[in-house]
Amino acid sequence: MKVIRSVKELSQLTEALRSEGKSIGLVPTMGALHAGHRSLVDRSVKENDVTVVSVFVNPTQFNNAHDLATYPRTEEADCQMLEQAGADYAFVPSVEEMYPVPDTRQFDLGEVAAVMEGPMRPGHFNGVAQVVSRLMEYSHPTRAYFGEKDFQQIAVIRRMVELLGLDVEIVDCPIVREPDGLAMSSRNVRLTAEGRKVAPSIHSILAESTQWVNELTPDEVIDRVIALTNSENGLEVEYYQIVNALTMQPLNSWPKEGEPDAVGCITVYCGDVRLIDNIKYPRS
Repeated sequence: MKVIRSVKELSQLTEALRSEGKSIGLVPTMGALHAGHRSLVDRSVKENDVTVVSVFVNPTQFNNAHDLATYPRTEEADCQMLEQAGADYAFVPSVEEMYPVPDTRQFDLGEVAAVMEGPMRPGHFNGVAQVVSRLMEYSHPTRAYFGEKDFQQIAVIRRMVELLGLDVEIVDCPIVREPDGLAMSSRNVRLTAEGRKVAPSIHSILAESTQWVNELTPDEVIDRVIALTNSENGLEVEYYQIVNALTMQPLNSWPKEGEPDAVGCITVYCGDVRLIDNIKYPRS
């Protein structure tokens, strides 16, 4: 595996590969890689001739300076994992390389970005669109791979791809969980010992809530999930919404056959660590 730090080198390389008819898979990451990232890389390696993985902590998508400063950075371990996974190239640029001048673009991301993470993290999704569009421009991917843990983010990226008319297939991949159900996240390393013990309750409560579809409305399920989660010592729900899987808009009733799935999206503070998760609800 080759480590590339130059935008020019990556762009020239991948443009040549595409001109040779090679398919390119892009896996954008912010590093601190774990088995969830590994699953994205594995799928890209399986489905493409060449796999490029970016490792870049993108400052424009952080609206919290503390979160940016404390985000884990483990470049050496990340590159070892990527080489073992069979990635062809790791793109590890500096902030100055990615943003030689400030990116002032504003994306009209529409309704998918107007709920949940949108108002909670102003500017976050615009920053995501900025960096992912640049990564796609530089790597000329055939397909790009994203984990469903960031469920709303995938909808935002699809919208960005549509806005820019990019010729790339967005591939969403299932959440990878720890044996106790906790969704794998780079932020998990920041959990205290007590926090790590209680954090799996987030998923267990969501999983239990899928059994309530026949007896409760979406709003009633939301209220119960929030109450149960907040009753766990050390957990505090920032929001929980049950939304249309395509539009991200809140649902007042369960979807009928042929309609998009209902997905419950939650953000919970475990101490000072912000964790996200989601779950798909069955048809009633």
